[in-house]
Amino acid sequence: MNFAEKKAVFDSNNPVVDSFVVNFQGVNGFDVYNCSIPFDWQSKRYIYGRVERREDWARSWVRLFIEIRPDVFALVENSMIYQLEDPYISKIGDELVLGGTHVRYSRGEIDSLNAYFYKGHDINNMYYFTTGPENMKDIRLVQLDKGIGVFSRPRGPEVEKEHGSESIVGFTIIKNILELDANTISKAKKINGMFNDGEWGGCNHCYPLDTGLIGIIGHKSYKDINVQGEELDIYVNVSFVFDPKTHQILDEKIIATRKSYPPGPAKKPNLTDCVFTSGIVMRKDGMADLYSGLGDTQTGRAIINYPFAGFGCISSPI
Repeated sequence: MNFAEKKAVFDSNNPVVDSFVVNFQGVNGFDVYNCSIPFDWQSKRYIYGRVERREDWARSWVRLFIEIRPDVFALVENSMIYQLEDPYISKIGDELVLGGTHVRYSRGEIDSLNAYFYKGHDINNMYYFTTGPENMKDIRLVQLDKGIGVFSRPRGPEVEKEHGSESIVGFTIIKNILELDANTISKAKKINGMFNDGEWGGCNHCYPLDTGLIGIIGHKSYKDINVQGEELDIYVNVSFVFDPKTHQILDEKIIATRKSYPPGPAKKPNLTDCVFTSGIVMRKDGMADLYSGLGDTQTGRAIINYPFAGFGCISSPI
């Protein structure tokens, strides 16, 4: 069974318990999507969101929002503005690390992109400290008992020519956050078996498990044609379990698709079946809140079963 067939089976069963659209206040005229996961800081809950006008593309900012009630976040006035896309947040040691994609222009045209990383003890005072490899998105970090796990995501024609899939994921371990740089990330060893020909994807949030394994909430993508003959970019929420000792994937499954969330608009016709994963936040009832961008216009929350059951419990939320 190929991945498209697996998605069709998932959609027919739809095991998601419930789902909602997250509302953002204070940014009228802008969409907020492809957010970080919500996180707690000084007894309050925050989220970083990608803020962009519906008619724009690759012209976004990352802003900080505070939760004022369930599924409603308000802009934190006078907070830092980052010229980034698709933010993600990690706790590394005693510091917060914020990452995102910076798109570079030359003479009005997109020239390249890089992951930028900021760190600090205060979300109001984060310092830019390193840059990822050229044209690489979706680099993710995870605090381990010994060191810091780093997941890379090379993508492009050269990767497809060598590996068949449009992207691969690599993994390496560094001892200190200051070892994180483009050279180290680019040398991360490939994880085999994640993508078939024509597929791409990556890690979106990574969780240390008390078994020594790493739980990964990610996305998997491929192209398809709809009934009108139009090409679609299909993005699906998935989970993996990774064993850093054997460098192998132990588990992979779909955890949500676009049909799992309430209906809504898409930025472009090819993104009508697109969910770009943020990650999960554990619930008191043992289930998980899965956060995801929807069609590059909205943010959704879906209640799902704990995706790493049988492989360990999350030992640190971010």
